[in-house]
Amino acid sequence: MSQMQSLQKEMRWLKNELQLSKKSQDFLENLRLYLFSSGKNPDEVEDIVGELEIHLSEAEKNGKSIEKIIGKSPKEYMKMVSNEMIIDYRTWFKYICIIVFGSFSFTVFPDLLAGNLSYSVLEIFGHIVIGAIFIASVFTGFKYISTVNQSIKKQGMVLVGIALLPIALFVGLIYLNRAIDTPVIHLGNTGSLIIGLITALFIIGVSIWAKTWTLIIIIALLTLPDYLLNLASLQYETKLIVSTIITFGGIAFYLLILSKLEKSK
Repeated sequence: MSQMQSLQKEMRWLKNELQLSKKSQDFLENLRLYLFSSGKNPDEVEDIVGELEIHLSEAEKNGKSIEKIIGKSPKEYMKMVSNEMIIDYRTWFKYICIIVFGSFSFTVFPDLLAGNLSYSVLEIFGHIVIGAIFIASVFTGFKYISTVNQSIKKQGMVLVGIALLPIALFVGLIYLNRAIDTPVIHLGNTGSLIIGLITALFIIGVSIWAKTWTLIIIIALLTLPDYLLNLASLQYETKLIVSTIITFGGIAFYLLILSKLEKSK
């Protein structure tokens, strides 16, 4: 048996030994979410949550409540722990860059297949601003969910709102770009190919780092249906309907498969 298999076996055994109440499990998840959305180092967050999980398990065996263990209300304890930890600017700068460049990747490939790339200054600046707003909304929303005891339905509404916000902002950016003239940066054949290659390497690199095909599949579903249907002799309305069905139907089907695979673990 390899060292990794032994470690995984030990972790499963430890997990089975740490029997926690639903309230304690929710508290640990909320603490993890709160610290994560406060910009703390993910590895340090896991260390703190893991250590507290052991303490909670031992204390619950002796009949103690969460409040007696942490000495404060859950919300106060989260803030106290967060204040004692430093913000991991390096890690979060990396995440911010990934999100901003990731947002560009959703437009680069469709535009590249349509011809040479050209973007206005407003478009470039708008992508950066929308990326920053999205990150801020994620942090704010996650903190709110982790500290306010609400139903799953209300939490879902918050998450849906966070997901729809950048979509609405990008739609607004499209119309704003049409209404306001700003300098346009035109890239020739060579420049477009270089940007396309860099974007492809970025997507592959992020997918390998995150160990998921999600980004590649979603970009493919957003890009290929339009491109392939434009090669067919179909009416514009038919192409639009078929492309929409394939794109959003494919994304929904893929997310459904991911959900079932996650539940089966």
